[in-house]
Amino acid sequence: MAWKKYRFGTQFYDALSGECIVYRAGRVAGIELMGLQAGDTVVDLGCGTGLSFELLVAAVGPTGQVIGVDASPQMLQVAAKRAVRNGWSNVRVLQADATHISAADLAVDGIPTPIDAVFSAYALSVMGSHPAVLERATTLLKPGGRVGIVDMQRPVGAAKSFTPLARLACRMGGADIEAHPWKWLTARAENVMQTSRRGGHIQAVTGILK
Repeated sequence: MAWKKYRFGTQFYDALSGECIVYRAGRVAGIELMGLQAGDTVVDLGCGTGLSFELLVAAVGPTGQVIGVDASPQMLQVAAKRAVRNGWSNVRVLQADATHISAADLAVDGIPTPIDAVFSAYALSVMGSHPAVLERATTLLKPGGRVGIVDMQRPVGAAKSFTPLARLACRMGGADIEAHPWKWLTARAENVMQTSRRGGHIQAVTGILK
């Protein structure tokens, strides 16, 4: 399973991920594109160490909720500490296999949690089964719920010269640069919006699923 790649060294993951230099721009673009509202509940699918939490919390406000889901207990331990350290009381984390997660897993004391949006950044290309993950994710959403995907491909145009670096970054993170998981969304969603960053290496796509 993909999460086993992150069993060791999670304390160094953020420092080695290229987040500040390259990849945070994609998270910012993707979350802005989703148009989350105050009070929304959003699932951060494949949340890893919680690098998207700050942006998601700012988007949904104190009355909203962020639920971080990941299969790796080591990653979730870091994510949970991040939430506590920053005082994000409206963030909770859940260890679950994204291909089998259900609404019951997200319930609190047996009470269902209505989900307004599902967001995934740089995770689907690691999972290796992103169509199954996304099909499962749609069962969590309210009718008219939003899905946002941020992931990677080879740089394009003038940025093609950076392809070896992009491929190396993906290999180090266990990601498949050819996965293009957002194509699942563009083929099924309405009101699709798409933007790119870092010479097309980062793709951010959102859409509404009926």
